[in-house]
Amino acid sequence: MPIVALSCIESPASVSSPLPDPDRSPEPPPAVSLRGGRLVYDDTVLFEDLSLTLPAGRTTCLLGPSGVGKSSLLRLFAGLEADAEGRVEDAEGRPLSGRIAYMAQQDLLLPWLSALDNVLLGARLRGERRPALQQQARELLARVGLAGQEGKRPAQLSGGMRQRVALARTLMERRPLVLMDEPFAALDAITRSEMQDLAAALLAGRTLLLVTHDPLEALRLGHRVFVLSGRPARLDEPILPPGAPPRDPTQAGLLGLQAELLQRLTRARKIDHRAA
Repeated sequence: MPIVALSCIESPASVSSPLPDPDRSPEPPPAVSLRGGRLVYDDTVLFEDLSLTLPAGRTTCLLGPSGVGKSSLLRLFAGLEADAEGRVEDAEGRPLSGRIAYMAQQDLLLPWLSALDNVLLGARLRGERRPALQQQARELLARVGLAGQEGKRPAQLSGGMRQRVALARTLMERRPLVLMDEPFAALDAITRSEMQDLAAALLAGRTLLLVTHDPLEALRLGHRVFVLSGRPARLDEPILPPGAPPRDPTQAGLLGLQAELLQRLTRARKIDHRAA
């Protein structure tokens, strides 16, 4: 936060310009740092003295073998790992409470609410019921290809549609720090590319940490790309893709970086197997 066949599903709308919020402007994006991160699960040390800085207004992507602790690291930044140690703060030493939008792997939609009301959930919990917010939520649902589906409840939506509702809800929050865990995993290839483009457009200028298993996705969207591996987990040196996201996936230089990233992931998997 936090399948019925449907017809007349519209394609995602243009991502040419960000949606304005007529009532609230997001604060400047923070640079965010984790220092001395430590997390133990069932006597297994996932992290030990782990540090990571998220540059202000930039997208940091994180990959690694399954089970290495990527989602746990994301939750640590979100303040959702009660047993974790370490300090997460902005460049001025301030905590991040109230400045984070978090999108988990599961869509976490409330089953008794419509798609529109799920997108508006954060605003309603804060007691915000301005008409402009409802209009923005409708526009976001249209941007993710769900125009006309605002009144559907989660049980009436496919998995990919539910994930797009969760994406719209995350974008609706307009927080300066955004944490996303496999936000496009349930989508088909074409919709996935369109949602990557949309997220890059609407989250431009935010501080974003994105966990993904897709090397090309990371290279399309990230200003920096890290691989997490080992036990306790460590971060390698970042890959710095050239140009601004979202990058053309057919770009020759990007394909070369994809090969390098796949090699890193292969090494990381071998390291993870030895550690196990």
